[in-house]
Amino acid sequence: MVEFFQQGLHAFLQQSAAELAAVALGLAYLILAMRQSIWCWPCAFLSTALFAWVFFDVSLVMESVLNVYYMAMAAYGFWCWQRRGDVPVLPITTWPLRTHTFAIGGIALLTLVSGYLLTSHTQAAWPYLDSFTTWGSVITTFMVARKIFENWLYWLVIDSVALFLYWDRELYGAALLMVVYLVLIVVGTITWYRQWQQQAECVAAS
Repeated sequence: MVEFFQQGLHAFLQQSAAELAAVALGLAYLILAMRQSIWCWPCAFLSTALFAWVFFDVSLVMESVLNVYYMAMAAYGFWCWQRRGDVPVLPITTWPLRTHTFAIGGIALLTLVSGYLLTSHTQAAWPYLDSFTTWGSVITTFMVARKIFENWLYWLVIDSVALFLYWDRELYGAALLMVVYLVLIVVGTITWYRQWQQQAECVAAS
């Protein structure tokens, strides 16, 4: 395990300036998102713009397209999290089981379709895994923008798969970012859960 991190750190320091900047901004995004700070979204926009270029350069086609989508969602998230006049700050909410069933079913179907198309018509690396992280992230990023609590559980699965993809493509900076993300996801889950409970207490007291 120690050798794994030593190898990853050495390779990480040799990555391009664009990837390093994207990693730093990505970390800033997640830390600010845990704190429900609206400034997480400008960091997300810049980070994903850089990653879109980096992933396209190593033939992770769906990951590159995904990051273009992230840029649009960063603008949407910034709009959703704003306090506008008398409109209260967007609260943390949850989805019912039926909604999660539709979401997961949709991710699975889209993964199969786009994975097949990528296999048949492109030279994309790991087409099905690439498709899974893409479509899973599409749904989960929307969940973050709407402050759906379960987004953290979705990210736990998606980022674990992404860690393998990035390491395989020698994107060691992005892979190391996923390792840190997996740790921060646990912290984010606990943080949002406590904030969700506080919301419920405030509503009950009012």
